[in-house]
Amino acid sequence: MTIKEGDKIPDATLMTMTDSGPKPMSTKELFDGKKVALFSVPGAFTPTCSAQHLPGFVDNADAIKAKGVDTIACMAVNDAFVMSAWGADRNVGDKVLMLGDGNAELTNKMGLELDASGFGLGTRGQRFSMIVDNGVVKNLNIEEGGAFEKSKAEVILEQLG
Repeated sequence: MTIKEGDKIPDATLMTMTDSGPKPMSTKELFDGKKVALFSVPGAFTPTCSAQHLPGFVDNADAIKAKGVDTIACMAVNDAFVMSAWGADRNVGDKVLMLGDGNAELTNKMGLELDASGFGLGTRGQRFSMIVDNGVVKNLNIEEGGAFEKSKAEVILEQLG
């Protein structure tokens, strides 16, 4: 069953890179008591993700945070090492928190998995964005097929008002 607006984010563990290596981050730690703009990409270093999706959130980070967002987070079914390298490659700095959902734990619990085995990519996450307020999904923007319209940073900005 796919997560929907009004649902609570399920308990799961993601991974982020720190100076001392990969560190687990629970969804409670990420979302509780905070407003978070979370977006997911099918894969780090892939064309649309690298050229448009992630850069859109980096370029609009200040405007998004000015509208009350505590954290902007990018998630993919990749490991923390890949997500960290991709963030460095795209000059993310501290504007976007790069999160690996390497086992697709959160992705599967939200019902947002994508079978990309036809492209040799295995299980991935669908492209989406959401605004989460204190662990509850307020806005959810899921792309269909290979589209890139609904999950852009500009849509999140409009939804924040």
